[in-house]
Amino acid sequence: MLVVSHPSGYSFQREITPLPFIIGRSPDCHLALRDSRISRTHARIFLENGEYFIEDAGSRHGLQVNGRRIQRQRLAPGDRIEFGIPDAYVLTFQPGGANLNSLLTRLAMTSPASEAAAGGLTRLRSFLEIARALESSFSIDDVLAAVVDAAVAVTRCERGALLLQEGGELRVRIARAASGISMDPEEIEIPRDRIQSALRGRRELLRVPLEPDLAALCLPLVKLRSGDSLETQALLFERETLGVLYLDSSRAADLSGANRELLESLALEASTILENARLLDEQREKQRLEEELRIARQIQHGLLPRSMPREGWLHAAGSSVPSSHVGGDYFDLFHSGDEAWSVILADVSGKGVSAALLAALLQGAFVLAGETELSPDRLLRQLNRFLFERTGGEKYATVFAGLITQAGDLHWVNAGHCAPLLLRASGNLNTLAPTAPPAGLFEDTAFPLSQTRLNHGDKLVIYSDGFPDTSNPSGALFGLRRFRELVLEHAEENCETLVARILEAVDAYAAGAEQGDDRTILVLEFHSPDEA
Repeated sequence: MLVVSHPSGYSFQREITPLPFIIGRSPDCHLALRDSRISRTHARIFLENGEYFIEDAGSRHGLQVNGRRIQRQRLAPGDRIEFGIPDAYVLTFQPGGANLNSLLTRLAMTSPASEAAAGGLTRLRSFLEIARALESSFSIDDVLAAVVDAAVAVTRCERGALLLQEGGELRVRIARAASGISMDPEEIEIPRDRIQSALRGRRELLRVPLEPDLAALCLPLVKLRSGDSLETQALLFERETLGVLYLDSSRAADLSGANRELLESLALEASTILENARLLDEQREKQRLEEELRIARQIQHGLLPRSMPREGWLHAAGSSVPSSHVGGDYFDLFHSGDEAWSVILADVSGKGVSAALLAALLQGAFVLAGETELSPDRLLRQLNRFLFERTGGEKYATVFAGLITQAGDLHWVNAGHCAPLLLRASGNLNTLAPTAPPAGLFEDTAFPLSQTRLNHGDKLVIYSDGFPDTSNPSGALFGLRRFRELVLEHAEENCETLVARILEAVDAYAAGAEQGDDRTILVLEFHSPDEA
């Protein structure tokens, strides 16, 4: 048998069964200890030649027996097992421990104590059975009802209730009679205001002193955080109080020292169950949101061009990598008439879901514009009006919009976007600097149309600021100068290879560091029909 003790004073016993007996913080362990510093599978106990041995299961902080770090050791009676961390659980090995319920029954039968003492042992056995059942219940309300029933049985009170903090107020979650029947909360007159006041003014972590005229007992349910001492947590009483266990009776409650300690242990166990339930709900909600974001990312990725031109007079390659699940960047390339292509790359202000929604909205506007064959300047004017009317300048997008003809004419507008790099076949590198503010920032904005001539073999590199703003683990940025040098280094590559080399170099520089901006790139390569 193991006697499990916590620095808070909370302790219980656990039989070493089944074998091998696994100890750790994972709920799948035979002995699950709620301390984030303990490894998920920390240690195991097994039987060898009729003797118990304990071994480290590859834990992070190690395993100690009687203060000495060990890898594997035979256990002797009274051995203290620790987990290499301060203010944590301590296990005491007691071999040959009888079943606790059987032991209590024998004590009740053989003890020379009075009949009342025997009854107390019977109630204690019942309490322990209920406490063990708490961990296997699938209903939080069933668990809480068991907590109240056990407390009522131990103290011989007539009724009890469990109240939880909700919005700064104590609300009755469970109300039970001594018979084990649920009660209407209104049947119990609970002095909530006096309890709340006592909670704020108490000096002890586990007890709430009520006024003498109240024939009641009140124990707080506190959130004990792993690694914190009780002294530290005592400074956080009000914030860390989950609720209270309230008991009252027309006769004096049985509040002997042993019963009071049992109630405190029960309150701590109930607090842990409530906190675990809350964490489980948070985990389920997180998983639900992550699944929705995963689907959103798939949808957003599916909205990008499914194929890029690789034959004819225009070749293209692109990539968009969001910094989180979904991003606010968008690019597209589509036919605009028989002898022209329209190209768009936009970067929406903000991050995450809101930016992704606006990016999807912009995409719909761009696709519609492609069907009506709007010029880039007219497209930006309509887009600006659309965004400003709906966001009042609070949301905007930097946009590069262009129209490339088969003759090699590039008509373009740069609305506050990173200056695309025009890599000439001759080896020269030009930039297409911004010609207007971002779309949606101001109500009345001009978007003047510029024109550039493309020659055979010229490449246009359009990108978002996530590339030069990529940071390495030390926080240093990749930078625009390094980005331009990278483009020049691979100037002879085709557009697909150029995109691949840029992505490889930037990823290698980031070295796994978390990034704060999306990275989107589109490379166009012009092939003059006259040179084909």
